[in-house]
Amino acid sequence: MKIGKHEFDLKHDCYIMGILNVTPDSFSDGGKWNDIDRALYHVEEMIAEHAAIIDVGGESTRPGYERISDEEEISRVVPVIEAINTRFDIPISIDTYKSRVAEAAVAAGADMLNDIWGFRADEQMAALAARENIPCCLMHNRQEPAVSDFVATMKDDLMKSLEIAKSAGVKDEQIILDPGVGFGKTFEQNLLAVKHLDCLLELGYPVLLATSRKSVVGLALDLPKDQRVEGTVATTVMGVERGACMFRVHDVKENYRAMRMAQAIYNAME
Repeated sequence: MKIGKHEFDLKHDCYIMGILNVTPDSFSDGGKWNDIDRALYHVEEMIAEHAAIIDVGGESTRPGYERISDEEEISRVVPVIEAINTRFDIPISIDTYKSRVAEAAVAAGADMLNDIWGFRADEQMAALAARENIPCCLMHNRQEPAVSDFVATMKDDLMKSLEIAKSAGVKDEQIILDPGVGFGKTFEQNLLAVKHLDCLLELGYPVLLATSRKSVVGLALDLPKDQRVEGTVATTVMGVERGACMFRVHDVKENYRAMRMAQAIYNAME
């Protein structure tokens, strides 16, 4: 898969996507990077720690979040995307489910769409991805948790997202799937989403895993959000074992090391 100017071998290698939240209220790091100078410092830091992509988000999607206007979200993400493009040579993903925001971000230099609603909140997102011929990550999400056969429901929901994408003309080779840990799921379902990543691979697309500092880690280990690095690392290792090829994380250095070690061990076992 080509993301921006960079080639990603998603069949044989794994990559880290570094999170850059330019919001005042994200659940884990709200307000830390919503200044351009601090954001650029953090991007430089993540690149040094081997992030392969930077994922820029301008609206918190923590539980109970309030939707902000397109204009406000655009005003947060566009200057940061432009600044990153000017200073660094790294692909940029825009974390949004709104086509107007995505269009402005792509015009500013974003190379990939990361949609927490898998094109089901705004179907113009699919048209944009097809028109710009850029990669997209389609995440699983629901208004309410599934009431039965969670894994089958997750796959069915993602197949609906895939139908929207392909109907709009998005190419298969431009699609990544995300099980959506922490979104529209019970604690037990979040665990199942990680456990059954290999089931998503049956759909024929690369899989991204995003568990970084999330409540599933905190609840499993009874830890607050600022003590979940090691728990996140454990899920990264599990993700490598189950076939995920991209990991969206806050703590790049720790997860990169774990990802590479897990890869080496599993390759040696083959």
